[in-house]
Amino acid sequence: MKKRLSHIVVLIALLVTAASCSNYQKLLKSNDVQQKYAAAVKYYEKGDYYRASELLDAVTPLLTGTEQAEDALFYQANANYELGNYLLSETYFRNFYTTYPRSPKAEKAMFMYVKSAYNQSPDFEQDQASTLTAMESVQEFIQRYPESEHVAEANEILENLGRKLDQKAFDSAKLYYKIKYYKAAVVALTNFQREFPSSPFAEEAAYLKVESQYEYAKQSVPSKQEERYYEVVDYYQNFVDQYPESEFTRTAGQIYDNTLAELERIKKEKQNQANS
Repeated sequence: MKKRLSHIVVLIALLVTAASCSNYQKLLKSNDVQQKYAAAVKYYEKGDYYRASELLDAVTPLLTGTEQAEDALFYQANANYELGNYLLSETYFRNFYTTYPRSPKAEKAMFMYVKSAYNQSPDFEQDQASTLTAMESVQEFIQRYPESEHVAEANEILENLGRKLDQKAFDSAKLYYKIKYYKAAVVALTNFQREFPSSPFAEEAAYLKVESQYEYAKQSVPSKQEERYYEVVDYYQNFVDQYPESEFTRTAGQIYDNTLAELERIKKEKQNQANS
């Protein structure tokens, strides 16, 4: 008896689903704009964003100039955001707040445009052009709505995006160190320090600069070694002044001691040459 009831329940569910699909397909083919729009709103309110978006894609352009046009565009944008179609939601939200700048929903639409752009920002290893675009959108939102309830979240988004650029820049600079292009590493790490002074990677960058300069000096021709070892001393002193409790202090100290030994060697060689 229980099995039979279970089968009946499943059958009813399948029939309801089939009927629903049949009605949905009829709606898609219908030329009744108002009926389609009303159904789209119902699907949207139920959280069925796929069907809502399909119907809204069909009717929103046809509602231009009507009372429903504003809401239809917002629903269309948000449905695509909920579906993870961030490129589309970005476009629709931008269209909304530029078309209806005085709408009560304009602020929300612009913030959702920011979130759509943010969700398209790739991992830090990849090209960060879209990250820069997203950062610009956040800054524009904060400037336009400085008192918005979304400002705190917008600032958090900005920090997350900035962190990607930060790590991308550091990894690019560190790459020269890894492949033993020490002169290029010193230049890249110096640029990184200048552009990202508050970076969580700033400490490691300062240490790598000391080590890279030391290796660069070691590889230099004898006539250039003295001045390049003195630069190691400068970089080391800057490093310990900024990061006296650094995890790299011990290794940096060994490099410093080796550098002083090399400078003493060069000094003695010069004295011997002068005396001979």
